[in-house]
Amino acid sequence: MQTPCIHLCSLEPSTGFCAGCGRTLQEIGSWTSYSDTERRRIMELLPARLAGAATLSNHMKTNLAGGPERPL
Repeated sequence: MQTPCIHLCSLEPSTGFCAGCGRTLQEIGSWTSYSDTERRRIMELLPARLAGAATLSNHMKTNLAGGPERPL
């Protein structure tokens, strides 16, 4: 069975997606009961979810820092 899990399991509170694979807690818990078609459909969504989560995370860091991030 194909899985997007990369063993970096951490749910992002701002999105509800796993930081490693991009799935929701519901999707992770139900993964083995989904059909191959349903798993493929979800996996097609994951790159956009992860990209959106990264954008949101960067936006939140910028706002918390009071401006654009600066290298140390």
